[in-house]
Amino acid sequence: MMRLLSLNYVPHQEFVLPAHDSSQVWRLVIGILLVAGIFFLLTQVIMTTFLGLLGPEITEKILEDGQTGETVVGMFLVLFQIGLLGVATGIVCVFLHKRKAITLIGPLRLAVRQFIGVALALLVLSLTLWMLPPYGFDEPLVQNMNKGDWLMLLPFAVIAVIVQSGSEEVFFRGYIQQQLAARFRKSFVWLVLPAVLFGLGHYMPDSAGSNALTIALWATVFGLLMADLTARSGTLGPAIAVHFFNNFSAIVLVGIPDEMSGLALFVLPFGMSDEGQMALWLPVDFALIVVGWLVARLVVRA
Repeated sequence: MMRLLSLNYVPHQEFVLPAHDSSQVWRLVIGILLVAGIFFLLTQVIMTTFLGLLGPEITEKILEDGQTGETVVGMFLVLFQIGLLGVATGIVCVFLHKRKAITLIGPLRLAVRQFIGVALALLVLSLTLWMLPPYGFDEPLVQNMNKGDWLMLLPFAVIAVIVQSGSEEVFFRGYIQQQLAARFRKSFVWLVLPAVLFGLGHYMPDSAGSNALTIALWATVFGLLMADLTARSGTLGPAIAVHFFNNFSAIVLVGIPDEMSGLALFVLPFGMSDEGQMALWLPVDFALIVVGWLVARLVVRA
């Protein structure tokens, strides 16, 4: 058990190495601002160009769906829009930090091998958990989509979730964590700061109500676990795999009925507005994440 939870972060040194030549704090601050600006610009250009071809009524409907993700089109729009975050991060890495964008991921072959290994282990874990009885629901899960339609959309949904989860990892654990680790030797800085920023991005008081702070704290801990995996493995492969399986489960398998449910086969029998039921579900969700992190750590250690 002690070996499984070891804080041996030697592989992280090679992961961080490409960032050393441009590790100034001011450069990171400007880089984060540039990523935000380029992300916004790319979103506007692509949306204006693509949606402009469809006419005002269709465009308005698609943009409305994109606010909630309650439809197939809206959910794909949300996921691929977040994918632009990865593109923006790569652009900043090349032009501001003068290094290849691929260095944000780490050694590519190793990253792919680790991703596959962790993904296969998590697939076994997910299938095992899926066969267990419902986690204390008073009502069964509600089918949200016809199984035939869901299977037809499944390959595209997998790609979309990989793009979304991979882009978030590239920005938070690839870019920010790398740059901070190249500048500061204390692991506390590069483990905690990106995780806090990740958690703040998940603070949604308008939709989550009294659970908003709990969800933000959950996201912060998730960010810490992904930072740990990245430092332990020396690539983003394991973190992307865990992030992908977490989001795939919450977006494509069992969603929340009042938002982000457009691609889900099933939805929970309660929504974000049912704050009491959500409060009971969050610890279960958190426990699943911790188990997934431990499985990934076991694979990386092996």
